[in-house]
Amino acid sequence: MISRRLIRIKALQILYASSRKKDISSTNAENELFHTIEKYYDLYNLLILLVVEIVDLEMSSNNFKRNKKNPTASDLNPQLGLQHNLLVEKFRNNNALADKLAERKLSWKIHKDFVKQLYTDFTKSPIYTEIIEHEEGSFSDDQELIVRFFSEFLTENERFIDFLEEESIYWIDDFSFALIMVVKTIHNFKASSSENTRLLPLFKNDDDRDFARILIRKTIVNKTEYTSLIEKHTKNWDTERIAQIDLLTLQLAISEVLEFESIPIKVSLNEYIEISKFYSTEKSKTFINGLLDKIIKSLKEDNKINKVGRGLIE
Repeated sequence: MISRRLIRIKALQILYASSRKKDISSTNAENELFHTIEKYYDLYNLLILLVVEIVDLEMSSNNFKRNKKNPTASDLNPQLGLQHNLLVEKFRNNNALADKLAERKLSWKIHKDFVKQLYTDFTKSPIYTEIIEHEEGSFSDDQELIVRFFSEFLTENERFIDFLEEESIYWIDDFSFALIMVVKTIHNFKASSSENTRLLPLFKNDDDRDFARILIRKTIVNKTEYTSLIEKHTKNWDTERIAQIDLLTLQLAISEVLEFESIPIKVSLNEYIEISKFYSTEKSKTFINGLLDKIIKSLKEDNKINKVGRGLIE
């Protein structure tokens, strides 16, 4: 499931990419946002498929060794690695994964050479050495080995990081979030899980889907109003002097505070301050925090903020 933080980040990225255009269509921005969200889900499914592809390569390599004209003793008894991993077999036979791969036309076929290189890297890694020395264990042991494949090997592999950057301008940011989804998926599987076990959905619920749609639409539609509000509280600043990414972060934060009655103000503020740490300058956190405090106080005084339910929590 895509997190709301990643939705916020993607909305910020879409707005920033479109910021040089004079007129930004809210419809086009929304379509682009959902396109990048779908691409994120593609990455999630491809990551699960990747470990199956790695095992398939290992099986092919071992079969080739065994079928040599004059095989050596080591050829006849090759290292099995993840070949008998029970979780990988669950992934291989999973209907939900197969359906999504077919629906989105996802595969590693056009990246065969890359996967082979990745497999070679994997066989040289410390975790692979541990795997081949590891005696056949329980299903939970096999789960943890796959978690380690992702969290210890893949996250540190420069070849894979370069691949993410080349394939999508968003995937390098998406990877850490997709990895969390993959690990959750791994732990959701049981030894008794059937081929009909579901993977994680793209959105947790319709509320999250609506959150993405409304957030970017309202930010664009009310851009002039939000910019005026920012200008009002930056008397000694021309908004043109404010870094574009900071300005967009402020607009998104204001939009969220005003448009989503059930989200506590503190949650919204903390989210955008955290995002500014990664996508703006070192001083942005303090600047955005201070300015949003002033703006929220003003909006409260004018009775423009309406919160209900959980949103009432400060």
